[in-house]
Amino acid sequence: MQSERDLALKNNLAEIKSASKRFQSGYSRIENFRYPEGVQLAVNFEIHFDAQLRRRVRNEPIMQMTRGEFGGRVGIWRLMDLFDTYGIKATIFTPGRICELYPESLKEAVKRGHEVGNHMWEHRVPTEPELEKDHLRKATTAVEELCGKRPVGSRSRHKLSSLKSEGYIYVSRDDEPLDDVPYYLYDNKGNCMLNFPFHFVLDDAMHYYSGFFESGIAGQRPSDPSKVYDIWLSAFRQLYKMGRHMTICLHNFVSGRAFRVAMLERLIIEMKKMPRVWFPTYEEMARYCLDRFPPRLN
Repeated sequence: MQSERDLALKNNLAEIKSASKRFQSGYSRIENFRYPEGVQLAVNFEIHFDAQLRRRVRNEPIMQMTRGEFGGRVGIWRLMDLFDTYGIKATIFTPGRICELYPESLKEAVKRGHEVGNHMWEHRVPTEPELEKDHLRKATTAVEELCGKRPVGSRSRHKLSSLKSEGYIYVSRDDEPLDDVPYYLYDNKGNCMLNFPFHFVLDDAMHYYSGFFESGIAGQRPSDPSKVYDIWLSAFRQLYKMGRHMTICLHNFVSGRAFRVAMLERLIIEMKKMPRVWFPTYEEMARYCLDRFPPRLN
């Protein structure tokens, strides 16, 4: 009996080691990561311009759709005005179809110097290979034609091979937070791309949005902005001390509400009090990383 248990344990350990080895081959950390001279911490503010698309894809009730519309009609403008006040350039990840629904806000974002990135065609990535490529091409073309510049970054689960073929240089994935500074992802075909990770605790929907990730009634308790302020400021101070990287993920229909914008302003004021804080777009930081810390060759 003991020998059978030992053999089973040995086999389990072998499987774990094998899985770990396969997993580790899918990414590589940036060794000795450092910022440009005079920078202690980079803070990226990203806005997800989902509006009502995510609500429609999930077939949510009509009132949820109107919640999304608030983001496109009001929230996005409030957030852009806030960032303009403090000289911060954000990265706005937008589904391609938003270019049809709210073109003026995206064109204005570009005028103000914000980056517009890809957030899928209609907030989903099809599993069918050809349809997946078609959605990516349509979203990329939509952003390029409206904004006058081809997007180079994507918040999505599109295949690395598909993204590379369309000229993308980075991704930002919330399900692969392997570090708190950028690192490289690899697929089994040798494609490589810089990834910007982030933690859900720095995502506004985690705190404010009822039913986040299909949570049940017990999880539908939107937080007081003052509590979110304390969490985010504490994270900022610790990441600053360590010289790491911080991403704050906002949704225009969530953080575009007046009392949450007020909290963000308080947070930005505190951040701005610290010296050597860099507020780049993702593209700016991606090009810095690619130039200074190029990926290893497989």
